[in-house]
Amino acid sequence: MRRRRFLGGTAVGAAALAAVSVPLIGSAVREADGSSPGRVLTSRARLPKPYAVPLPVPKVLEPVRTSGGTDVYELAQQVADLEILPGLGTRAWTYGGTFPGPTVVSRAGRRTQVRHRNQLPQPSVVHLHGGHTPTDSDGYPIDVVLPADGRISAEQAANAMTAGMAGHDGGGHHGGHTGVAGMARGERTYTYPMNQRAATLWYHDHRMSWTGLGVWRGLAGFHLVRDDEEERLPLPRGDRELPLMITDRAFEEDGSFRYPLVDPSLARPGVTDSYMDGVLGDVILVNGAPWPVHRTERARHRLRILNASNARPYRLAFDPQPPGGDAFVQIGSDGGLLERPVRHDAVHLGPGERFDVVVDFSRWKAGTRVRLVNTLADGTGDHVMAFDVTGGSVTDDTRVPDQLSRIERLDAGKAVTTRHFHFRQGKDGWTINDDTYQPGRPLARPQLGQLEIWRFTTSLHHPVHVHLNHFQVVSRNHKDPGAYDVGWKDTVDLPPTDAVEVAVRFTDYAGTYLLHCHNLEHEDMAMMADFVVE
Repeated sequence: MRRRRFLGGTAVGAAALAAVSVPLIGSAVREADGSSPGRVLTSRARLPKPYAVPLPVPKVLEPVRTSGGTDVYELAQQVADLEILPGLGTRAWTYGGTFPGPTVVSRAGRRTQVRHRNQLPQPSVVHLHGGHTPTDSDGYPIDVVLPADGRISAEQAANAMTAGMAGHDGGGHHGGHTGVAGMARGERTYTYPMNQRAATLWYHDHRMSWTGLGVWRGLAGFHLVRDDEEERLPLPRGDRELPLMITDRAFEEDGSFRYPLVDPSLARPGVTDSYMDGVLGDVILVNGAPWPVHRTERARHRLRILNASNARPYRLAFDPQPPGGDAFVQIGSDGGLLERPVRHDAVHLGPGERFDVVVDFSRWKAGTRVRLVNTLADGTGDHVMAFDVTGGSVTDDTRVPDQLSRIERLDAGKAVTTRHFHFRQGKDGWTINDDTYQPGRPLARPQLGQLEIWRFTTSLHHPVHVHLNHFQVVSRNHKDPGAYDVGWKDTVDLPPTDAVEVAVRFTDYAGTYLLHCHNLEHEDMAMMADFVVE
């Protein structure tokens, strides 16, 4: 596998941006799990039986300071030794020492600041996925935070191909990338105005060429936004509101994460040729636990489901189904509440997507073990988790109203332009419009406040993520949107040969943002593009 190298020298600036590490695609071996893209990486560790580990729930992070209209949080990015597989230790890269990281809870309209301190052995970048965020806090992939211990210099980060990134001097104008914070030493404060609806967001590493490894090793956590509209609804809350981060991983014999790096010394980024379509683990983790089980009262529960896997999509269903089917009552998607609930027998999530659903466990008899399964996978990838429905009487005064919210409908007929983005495998890498990624080279320059149609097409499977603003799906394959395209979205799943049109209007913040595939191996191998909001 060949890669372009950075220009020589020690300058940290525009010259370093001009030659970005771009892997070239070889002939990948496609050994998919069921209908999933990618290839399964088999664990060498002895794996536990499913449904033997209790479901953990990530702790909620408390602010270190609250003043005026701002809540301030602090998180250390640190190495931690965790017990993910029973009896074995796993060294992870974590937010706050846990995987997933602690959940940040914000209030719509109230500013949140999160100060991240990098105590990892590698640079990092934080992206709030689904956040309506100014460009200097969006997590542009070369705006790295260098390790606090000084082991990696700015010059090394800028010039070494090993980091898969280029630095700049923070002056704010480099190749079209405007207003960014640039490179920082040790820590950075990310500011989120929270000028957005209640929704299930998540934060994760976003370092160029290394996002797949960073997330695989543990750099992911929930960020929930709440508002008055949502809280007026009689939805399940408290212990009956469960965030579920679903990931897949593979493990070495000693319990460490197994990942097919082209260079285990981290001297070069990327995975081996056989895994360029995406890395699939053979262990499904929910909130960091392998195939966990949760004791569940016979009452309605709200499940905030996040697909945080590198490449694996899920089609989730219950086994057994409840009498009459329609087990999932979808109340929200990536961008928050739907107008009206939608009922499903199963839900499909591409990497990066979120589904907010209510499940009424009183529809199953007490003593029933209800398995949540992935119908897109075979073998161990089929199991996700289980709910053990308990007996006894419980009080449940919750319900799902017929009207959840009011959503502005974006009128595609008023769009000022239609832009086309084709996702495909090219000779020089995973490409968008036949270009591999280079920071500072925008593929689009939308005007602030104007409505546009963006048309995504693909020859293979790609989940497409747009930063800054949520969008609405207008059509899929020249027909109506699909069953899972409802509401405000920031990530849309594209199966092979699909064409999806979305209506998007970029608001509030000018600057450089990203459009990319959320298959993290594809993203790391150059399937990203800048767009500049002017």
